[in-house]
Amino acid sequence: MTTAPLSLEHILRPSNLTNQKPPVLFLLHGYGSNEEDLFSFAPELPEELCVIAVRAPYVLQPYGYAWYAINFDNEQGKWSDDEQAIASRDKIVTFIDEACTAYGLDKNQVNLLGFSQGTILSYAVALSYPEKVKNIIALSGYINESILKNKYQSNDFSHLSFYCSHGNVDQVIPVEWAQKAPETLKKLNIDHVYEEFPVGHGVAPQNFYALQKWIKNKL
Repeated sequence: MTTAPLSLEHILRPSNLTNQKPPVLFLLHGYGSNEEDLFSFAPELPEELCVIAVRAPYVLQPYGYAWYAINFDNEQGKWSDDEQAIASRDKIVTFIDEACTAYGLDKNQVNLLGFSQGTILSYAVALSYPEKVKNIIALSGYINESILKNKYQSNDFSHLSFYCSHGNVDQVIPVEWAQKAPETLKKLNIDHVYEEFPVGHGVAPQNFYALQKWIKNKL
C-alpha cells in the first residue's frame, strides 16, 4: 500500500487492529537500497503492527538511496558524512510524528527496525530521542557516537529495549564495531539482546526468526 505525501517517501502495511491506535514499526533500509527492500519482511511480522518502510532522503547514482554519503576514495580513506547523518536522524524523528498523526498510530508504541546504515540511524534516533521510540531492532550496524546528541547519556532510557545482531563474517561492517554496542547499552542500563550469526552483511533466516520472536514478545 502506497501512502499520503509526508516529508519522506514510504510504503505502508496497515495494522489489523480496528478498535485502538495500533503500534507501528518503521523500517530503515541500508546504503544504496530503497524502501522495498526491508518491506519484504512485512508479511512475516505481527499483524497488529502497522509497518512503514521509509525511503532515505539522498539519491545515489545510478540508483538507490542513502541516509548519508559514504566516501570510498582510497586516498582519503572511507569516511561518512556525519552532518548528513545528523540531518537524517532529525528527519526520521519528524517523520515519526507526522506518520503517527496521519495514520492514527500509537505514539507510545513506536518501534524501529534498521539494517546497516538504517541501524546506525536507528541507534542515533533512539539514544538521542528515547522518548520517541520503544523497541529497536538493530541489524548489521553499529553506534556512531559522532551523530548522537550532546549529553545523550543523561537521557531517560528506562523504557527502551534493543535487539542487536550481526554477521560474524561481515565484510562491510566489521563485527568488532557491532560488539561495542552491547557494551554501550550496558553502561546506559538499557535492556538489550545481542546475537551473532555465521553470515556476512545480511540477515540469515535464523536471525529473522529470532527478531520476529523478540518483537512479538515486546508487543
